[in-house]
Amino acid sequence: MAKIVSAGLLGFSEAAAHIHSGKLVAFGTETVYGLGGNAVDGEAVARIFRAKGRPSFNPLISHVPQADIAFGLGKPTPLAQMLAAAFWPGPMTLVLEQRENCPISSLATSGLDSIALRVPGSELARAFLQEVSLPVAAPSANRSGRISPTRADHVQDELGAEADIAMILDMGPCVEGLESTVIDARGQKPVILRPGSVTAEMIRDLTGVQLEKAGHDIVSPGQLASHYAPRTPVALNQSTPKENDAWIGFGDAPQGKAHAVFSFSEKGDLIEAAASLYDTLRQADAAGAKRIAIAPIPAEGIGTAINDRLSRAAAGSLALSD
Repeated sequence: MAKIVSAGLLGFSEAAAHIHSGKLVAFGTETVYGLGGNAVDGEAVARIFRAKGRPSFNPLISHVPQADIAFGLGKPTPLAQMLAAAFWPGPMTLVLEQRENCPISSLATSGLDSIALRVPGSELARAFLQEVSLPVAAPSANRSGRISPTRADHVQDELGAEADIAMILDMGPCVEGLESTVIDARGQKPVILRPGSVTAEMIRDLTGVQLEKAGHDIVSPGQLASHYAPRTPVALNQSTPKENDAWIGFGDAPQGKAHAVFSFSEKGDLIEAAASLYDTLRQADAAGAKRIAIAPIPAEGIGTAINDRLSRAAAGSLALSD
């Protein structure tokens, strides 16, 4: 099993040595835990795909400790620089055109001319990346399509037995609990490819332009239709639970009996719901119910991102609704 090591100078030094040797290290950010490997090393990137069982056409985000390093890998546009000044470090990924001779492995970019880059908001994550001194490709540290991890023990449960994972850096629970907003910033108008806690309203207020809708080409992580999926079938927008359901509520307690009862937020707080999203899905998935029934979540602000994750979690289920 991969060992869990507390974040700190000794842990960072050991983890950086593993990254340089081509091994994988799971580490925490403010969003979710990532499964990190040397983004410049194609074999290390291949180990990420193997550990996750991840489709090769789904590109990986490369993480760096500061914006000037990111713009040394991807071509900055005026839009990208505006977004970076406002939201980096933070839970935002920018998709840019690669610079000439960009060293990032083509496997990490799925052979595309674009590159996905992020400067994490977590100070511990940036300190780790500074110690590594290399771009770190790091999708969420879970099996592809499964629930994303927001604690070190989630990673241990999901991937701890993988031989390629040298260690797990325990950086505590993730404060955001939701993957980064992914924005295509190659043009003059921002295009949200994956919603997150940097919301469409925040981006529109900053840029003063109406956001473009994403196309169907996969140019960033998080664009697969079936993703973030529990093993138990998922039914969305349910008003009352059935006896064999694991119920996940939002706000008021359910009217009716259920096999097990959970809540994203008992007080109906979208920020709390986002932070607890994956923890709650994991608990419901482990409850032994025939179905996970989920109450309606308001589709506003960060609720848009929550509903995006839930719709992907339900995409492969037979029981999408009554």
